[in-house]
Amino acid sequence: MTGVTAATDVFTVVRGTIAPELERALAASRADPLPAAPNALAAEPGHSQALFTRLLGEAPSRPAASRTAQRARAADTARAADTARAAADPAGASVTELLAAFAERSTTPAAVLDVLAPLWTSDAVWSDAVLRLVDGARAAAAESTRRWADGSARPLEGVPFAVKDIIDVAGTVVTSGSLQTGDRIAPTDATVVARLRAAGAIPVFMAATTEFACGGPHNARYGAVRNPWDADRWTGGSSTGSGSALAARIVPLALGTDTGGSIRVPSALCGTTGIKPTYGLVPRTGVTSLSWTLDHVGPMARTAEDLALVLDVIAGADAEDPTAHPTVPDLTADPDRVVGMRIGVPRTWFTERVDAAVLRSHAVAIDAFRGLGAEIVPIEFDDLEAVDSECWTVFYGELAANQEANAPTAELFDDGTRARFDVSFTPTAADYLRALRRRPLVQAAMVARMDEAGVDVVLTPGIGATAPRLDDLTMSVDGERFNLHEVVPRNTRLFDYVGFPALMMPAGVAPDGLPVGVQLVGRPWADGTVLSAAVAFQRSTDHHLRVPPASASGGPYHP
Repeated sequence: MTGVTAATDVFTVVRGTIAPELERALAASRADPLPAAPNALAAEPGHSQALFTRLLGEAPSRPAASRTAQRARAADTARAADTARAAADPAGASVTELLAAFAERSTTPAAVLDVLAPLWTSDAVWSDAVLRLVDGARAAAAESTRRWADGSARPLEGVPFAVKDIIDVAGTVVTSGSLQTGDRIAPTDATVVARLRAAGAIPVFMAATTEFACGGPHNARYGAVRNPWDADRWTGGSSTGSGSALAARIVPLALGTDTGGSIRVPSALCGTTGIKPTYGLVPRTGVTSLSWTLDHVGPMARTAEDLALVLDVIAGADAEDPTAHPTVPDLTADPDRVVGMRIGVPRTWFTERVDAAVLRSHAVAIDAFRGLGAEIVPIEFDDLEAVDSECWTVFYGELAANQEANAPTAELFDDGTRARFDVSFTPTAADYLRALRRRPLVQAAMVARMDEAGVDVVLTPGIGATAPRLDDLTMSVDGERFNLHEVVPRNTRLFDYVGFPALMMPAGVAPDGLPVGVQLVGRPWADGTVLSAAVAFQRSTDHHLRVPPASASGGPYHP
């Protein structure tokens, strides 16, 4: 689908980067074993479950009318922003703006689809994002148009959305971006897709992903997904197509997954907004597993307000995913909560191996929150280098278990996946179990540190540099070039390991003209708090309104 090819031996480069990192991680972990029995530690999976259950019990529960209130608040915001723009420029409209425009009869789902559909089969840069169309979109748009006319509209009625190609859509070819899967047809909708359909949203195309959500930028089956901000750069993975499509304004909403940062990385590098929810908030049923104790499913959009609307629809147990909790906390995104909010700002780990342009945007975001009435307080978490080491071990151990049956046909993997698969059998059983045993200890320690500091959320820089180059897979940090694997996951994968909610949003533009982001993190089940802070930030800034050069939108916010 793209003429971009790698100028390097991808397998050698990737393996040469990740193998030493994994060896160092294992050496550090083995040098610090947990106390031997009979010393008792709260270090079993059940201890994580107990902590999350306690915190869920302490969190405000979702009000019965939360969806109605959320929609009304969002509609008011959209009307204030001028819903006429959604009718004039459907490609540039957010979910919130589209819903308000549908409600005011200034446009219809069918009319919006007529504008967007031709973009999905064009030869423009953003066509890299689109793998195949989902049948039934026009009939669904006609039904949504009828529902808006007769007053029976559902919460997300008529909103088109893209689906990452590891999430099942019934009757659609879903390949996980791999030659290994052939032309597999999904038997049923994944829970998240079924819930969005039931709310009136319309799945319109399968969006590109790295292979099994872990391969390299140059996908063996479909090619690379170019960044709409610069066609020589990558979008970031693994929700490559979701990030690209949102940035290019060919769809207002997409589903992504996040195992080491795969929702948040494309959001930062493409200038969009995405949330990795609390582990257990959104069911993973019907989603290809990469690393089952790290995998999260979540929404990607252009505004935090949109994320809040969608997360409220897809959250909650489904009787299939054993990790999904039946109780849903209050997910209301109320920007007024930022007044008096205590925001923790770390100055180590998250600010290391980070370009000056990213740090400047982080500093400006801190000032913006302070101006909104938040209190900024210092916070640090202990031993993050050791925690990061355990993230590697869990990921590779579970990758090996999930993919070992494909070993006889490993040559079908793309070079990035094959390099990861090649090293994934390096951890021993003791290494993997040690990494799992540390997790509840780390989770409890991070919650305790947030409690001690009295912080509601933590604000970190996003990804340490702007989008990687596709020709050599490098990123520049203050002029020094690093392989993307040395930079991309550093500030994100920790929160997959602990399962805390984390949101990425645009926070500025670097001197090279590419977007950079900041990350908001909360305690388990504080997704609503994180969203509230993000909505407040985006109401007072315009970073999320910037449009890349390769865009379908005729809106006025091109930089």
